[in-house]
Amino acid sequence: MEVHDYLRILQARWKIVAVTTVVAVLAALGASLLTTPQYEAKTRLFVSTSSGASVQEIYQGNLFSQQRVTSYTELLEGTTLAQRTLDKLGLGEMSAVDLAGKVTASSTPDTVLIDTAVTDESPERARDLANALSDEFVVMARELETPEDGGPPTARVVVEQYAATPSAPVTPKTTRNVALGLAVGVLLGIALAVLRDRLDNTIKDRNAVEELAGTGVVGVIPLDKARQEEPAIVFADANSGDAEAYREMRTNLQFLEVDNPPRAIVITSSLPGEGKTTTAVNLALVLAEAGHSVVLVEADLRRPRVTKYLGTLGDAGLSNVLAHTAALEDVLQPTRFDGMWVLAAGGLPPNPSELLGSAHAREVIEDLRSRFDYVIIDAPPLLPVTDAAILTNIADGALLIARYGKTTREQFARAVGNLRAVNAPVLGTILALTPTKGRGTAYEYRYYYSSDKDGAAPAAAQTSTPATQRVGAPAPTAPAAQPAAQAQTTASAPVEGPARPQNGQHHVEPPATQAHPAPSNDAYHYRAAEQFPPAPQPASERYGSEPYQAPQAYSAAEPLSRPVVHAPRRPVNDSGSESGEER
Repeated sequence: MEVHDYLRILQARWKIVAVTTVVAVLAALGASLLTTPQYEAKTRLFVSTSSGASVQEIYQGNLFSQQRVTSYTELLEGTTLAQRTLDKLGLGEMSAVDLAGKVTASSTPDTVLIDTAVTDESPERARDLANALSDEFVVMARELETPEDGGPPTARVVVEQYAATPSAPVTPKTTRNVALGLAVGVLLGIALAVLRDRLDNTIKDRNAVEELAGTGVVGVIPLDKARQEEPAIVFADANSGDAEAYREMRTNLQFLEVDNPPRAIVITSSLPGEGKTTTAVNLALVLAEAGHSVVLVEADLRRPRVTKYLGTLGDAGLSNVLAHTAALEDVLQPTRFDGMWVLAAGGLPPNPSELLGSAHAREVIEDLRSRFDYVIIDAPPLLPVTDAAILTNIADGALLIARYGKTTREQFARAVGNLRAVNAPVLGTILALTPTKGRGTAYEYRYYYSSDKDGAAPAAAQTSTPATQRVGAPAPTAPAAQPAAQAQTTASAPVEGPARPQNGQHHVEPPATQAHPAPSNDAYHYRAAEQFPPAPQPASERYGSEPYQAPQAYSAAEPLSRPVVHAPRRPVNDSGSESGEER
């Protein structure tokens, strides 16, 4: 690993380092506060011998004193001197072993000085013990150095400095302990962060997704907490990072296969909770924002969520169509978003895989493909059930979602393997719920759009009413049949949904919330004219039998002269055929 790898780990897992450091500092501080303070009293002893008259005798005397210092150091820490000191002070509650453990004697090399230290919980008792110990050692050394015949002692010990009452405890050293805890916490936190990163096998970057899937990343969706409360994005006035990420995904989808772009797309993931339904809903909305007619199929017949997110009815839908208890036109529902329709899941069947794998399911998808520009299918996860693999074989392909920091490499590889096993095409992958900061690859667009907020406020106020009506109104009724001559007229207007009114037609918008009666228990047969606007007709009835031609890519800058683009699938206005240019 290189330096930038460690920096990346620290940036991504700084919480581990911070928590470990705080815990270590608190532990050091707690240990310091819980430790009983100890006071230390010190004395100094001087060792000497009787010196002779000559230089040689003086030198030998100094060597003898230095040798005696080493032996005296051992005697000062012994239990014999400790017991004599306790007897002198009359401290019967303390044993000689305890006192010996509190005594520390040391000497500086090549000197005849001995430093003696005694620690105790009481500063006064530490002083008394140190002074009494030194006095007793002077007596003890005289006894040991005096010859048996009563001659003068060979060595002499005197107390050069008596102990004073200590004013501050020597332990605990709170400042030192906290500093050590801080250093240990930082080092331990970095080690844990690196270990956690090495053991973490979740997907966190585009390279891992592309390597496992063998296809490119179509989109990177940043985490937006607002999606927890409102999963559907109103793209008419949305400038957030996730809204722009969906617009980027829409652009990428158009260039997956330029000659034959996918129009029936399955959205799935490895396991539940990875954001597939939210992604499917907003992908359908962003395609509708571009003027395409889109139908969102709630094909998760085990745990449907689309109707809950969009506020549509879920009593009848795909399962009823597949069971031949309802017609497709009767259960297609318009949404409050212009150009977007929903085919709900309907009643939860006991055999979802069998229904989705039937020949009738393929016919329904083909029928929807002929009615709409895009068919977005919200499928169940791949690992628990096989429904998504079945649907991908019927559709043009699947977009496989990997959730940042949750989907493991093994789970994602197994999901891709499930699709490959049935020869289902994987159109691309989506890295969802990436963090907006740190090692995520999401971008933030709020600054770009809010920089001219003050200047654009008056214009926005003047044009807010039409935009609100466009987004909030349900899908209008299907257009009337066009004459054969008009169907061959060149396209002169942007692509609109199949349910937009044409010139000469009156568009009456129903209320935003329609009252839909509950289905009967006998069968799911609805009267479409009384509940929903009529669903778009098949392309062969609306635009003739001429084969479909994929739309050509265009740029935002309008050239002086543009070639005529024939779009036989879309109705046109009489007024637009004269200019021969797209608007």
